[in-house]
Amino acid sequence: MSLQYPLKKTNRLELFNFALFGVLLLLYAPILLHWLDGWLKKSISIEHEYFSHGIIGIPFAAYLVWSHRKQWGRLPNIAHPLGGALLVVGSCFYLTGVPEWVNLSFPVILTGICFWFKGFAGFKLQSFPLLLVFLATPTAIPYLITPFTLPLQSFIAGTAAFVLHQFGMEVVVDGINIYVGGRIVEVAPYCAGLKMLFTTLYISLILLYWVGILSDKRKTIWFLSSAVLISVTANVIRNTLLTYFHGTAQDQTFKWLHDGWGGDLYSAVMLLSLIPVLNWIDRRFSVN
Repeated sequence: MSLQYPLKKTNRLELFNFALFGVLLLLYAPILLHWLDGWLKKSISIEHEYFSHGIIGIPFAAYLVWSHRKQWGRLPNIAHPLGGALLVVGSCFYLTGVPEWVNLSFPVILTGICFWFKGFAGFKLQSFPLLLVFLATPTAIPYLITPFTLPLQSFIAGTAAFVLHQFGMEVVVDGINIYVGGRIVEVAPYCAGLKMLFTTLYISLILLYWVGILSDKRKTIWFLSSAVLISVTANVIRNTLLTYFHGTAQDQTFKWLHDGWGGDLYSAVMLLSLIPVLNWIDRRFSVN
């Protein structure tokens, strides 16, 4: 004798969720792969390279969404009107075909899905993964900020010259240009350290969330401030080394640190230094 069971509502919901995931995968997989390929091979525009921290952040966001799946399932199915509005806006962004708007449609549609299916509670549950996706979405922000980096460029040039002068090198500074050994080194806008700063703050947010102290305002402010200081200091040291290598005709070493794997290694070591700083701040401000 065979028994027949009615199709449960939860099963229908799961099927719908899988279908929705499939649609999103078809729409955005090519875009995400384009970002990944550009970040890894540095074949994407310079402005988009500022968001290469998405290599870490987007998979981590996906992991968090997966880990929240049971909590998501327990939330009531309440549609918030904002969800429908965001889905419409995101769809319009995607259909424009303009790269900037298509990119932005990704976090907009994901946010709309949260509001549409689970209301504000769903958005709150997935707020941090959504933030990681938004901050990893390539936009024109670096291009808009670049014209205002001149004071930072001048500061880096002056500091690098001062350090090299302490080692007995003849260094002349003219604005953002450094003259060493008859060679000129320009601290260009894209050498001002904004990419490193963006990545540092992004990874700092992930570390704060991972340790579970993101909601502690005092620890968060102290750590983010320390991270900014570490990033700026590391960038000044890097530019000083680049100036030294270029001024002393060590061109291979210059290329290795400037746009080779040496630069990636340098950034990785700098980011790893954030971990002991976070541990110290966590212990320092913990209630005994």
